[in-house]
Amino acid sequence: GLPADELTPHTATTTYVSAGDAGANNFGAFRHYVMAAARSRIFAFVHISRMGLAGFPVGETLNIDYADVDAAARCIAENADVVLGVKVRISRNVVGANGLEPLRRAIRAAQLSATDARVMCHIGDAPDDLSALLDLLRPGDVLTHTYSGAGNNIVQNGRLLPTALAAKQRGVTIDVGHGGGSFDYTVAEPAIEQGLMPDTISSDIHALSGNSPGMPYLPWVMSKFLNLGLSLEQVVAMATSAPAKVINRVDKLGTLQVGAPADVSIFKLVEEPVEFVDTRNNHRSGTRWLKPLHTIRAGVPFGRPYPMPFNYP
Repeated sequence: GLPADELTPHTATTTYVSAGDAGANNFGAFRHYVMAAARSRIFAFVHISRMGLAGFPVGETLNIDYADVDAAARCIAENADVVLGVKVRISRNVVGANGLEPLRRAIRAAQLSATDARVMCHIGDAPDDLSALLDLLRPGDVLTHTYSGAGNNIVQNGRLLPTALAAKQRGVTIDVGHGGGSFDYTVAEPAIEQGLMPDTISSDIHALSGNSPGMPYLPWVMSKFLNLGLSLEQVVAMATSAPAKVINRVDKLGTLQVGAPADVSIFKLVEEPVEFVDTRNNHRSGTRWLKPLHTIRAGVPFGRPYPMPFNYP
């Protein structure tokens, strides 16, 4: 529910990924009326539910018939230039009695699409055995909201689930997906200490999360990890070159190499006492944060006039 271009002053982001807003029934509208109208570069995961998130707050796979494998696979194949894969949300209030079946269908849809589609799996208060969910994820799939404290977490009794570390070791991408309810310091800290470092830092910014106390705008989420002991170089890579590899649609995306798309985000590293809060009201103090200053997309700065569209003498 947020226009990508309007977020730019707050995020310094040039490239966005829609994490399952639309499913097979409404992806055409999303592509033509949202993606095509944005100056920002937008890619997407197609939701395994035909209606995407249009039914929110009602869980989109409470009725398993919405999780249509053939429709999702066809939508992915027909939009392979902008679609990265298939999204599924695995939380009790979303799947109900259907458990892990939506995830199994998402995996089948990715395979049936005959593309390089990966699955992005949301975990919150996951149903049943979380290890069973983690074991289903394949190399290249994305686990998002990894450090959620919504219940049935990857850290239980202070110990990281062995299956979570095994997933990372076999090539599952560990994504942050902070959002308004999906980042808990008491999960992230022991998980990182026990070896589950994030691969990609993402915001999960939307109309609801943007107004939450955790303020999950991408530079602020990056700043939280900067104060968890990660280096500036690590944090920047996790928000640029690492997600660019997941996208894999644009040559040299996420770099400043010669021949790259000339997307540039300019920040100031502010060194001063700063307070952060997660989505469970846990507070942490820090000493530095990233302040977005300027954003350039394809060589043209945001906030400046466009080049003249006609070739005047």
